[in-house]
Amino acid sequence: MVLAAPLRVLARIVVVALATVAVSCGDDSAPEPLVVGAGDSAESVLLAEIYAQALARTGARVVVAPGLGSRADRMAALDAGTVTLVGEHNGALLGELASNATAWNTDEVTRELNRSLPEGLVVTDAADGADLRAGVLVNANAPIESVADLTPRCPSSSAGVAPVPGLLSAPPPALRIDGCDFASTQTFADPDELRKALIEGRIQIGLLAGPVELAPRATEGLRVLSDDDNALRSENPVAVVRKGALDDREWEKLNYVAGELTTDRLTAMIAAVRDEQASPAELARTWLDDHGL
Repeated sequence: MVLAAPLRVLARIVVVALATVAVSCGDDSAPEPLVVGAGDSAESVLLAEIYAQALARTGARVVVAPGLGSRADRMAALDAGTVTLVGEHNGALLGELASNATAWNTDEVTRELNRSLPEGLVVTDAADGADLRAGVLVNANAPIESVADLTPRCPSSSAGVAPVPGLLSAPPPALRIDGCDFASTQTFADPDELRKALIEGRIQIGLLAGPVELAPRATEGLRVLSDDDNALRSENPVAVVRKGALDDREWEKLNYVAGELTTDRLTAMIAAVRDEQASPAELARTWLDDHGL
């Protein structure tokens, strides 16, 4: 399954590809560069810089192709071969490709994602130390502490969903709770609107499409439910790669990156790009240096 992409995005990709060809024509012996694609979100650009700079440290020629738009656009670029890899979330991408999938924890989600990818694409190891799954909010006086406690209440509860600015997007199937079907679900434009609806009692459950650390104001006066049983689908960064595009050393480097990423550091870097206009390239360089990568 390949997601459709607007022609304007494919046109931008072709321009990047032609420019790369023009540069490489001066040296026929130089290998074609690896192209790391990025969308418009802070996280997408940051992951692209981390992957690109990590690969460059193996001696590979690498370029970043930013501004590729939505998940559909990036997948189309991979399918067309105009980019080599892109950063993704295992859970969100699985939700796009296999909406009825019932995988929840990191290993299950990544395994199911590999089965669901279009032919010719593979994923690296998931960064299981970087947990970007949804956050679940309820009113502070609600008599529940964990997501598991919601199950008997779901059929009589109204839920709201809001994106977390700066993160890769999550489609509705990726925001399901295992064993939970709400009476109704509304979509809100941002975390502040979601909080307002909870405070006013218009909904009983709020789902932030990412960790609450990236939307701290949305939790004021509310309770964040724990999810020790993994009732929410795991959302871990992965690199989606064209099969055969990387050699063993390059592949190993990306798996080392996955092994070092953590929730705290990744969310802090995303927030710095989103809120402080920090340079993704500089943040990536510092992070790679800190971890000896």
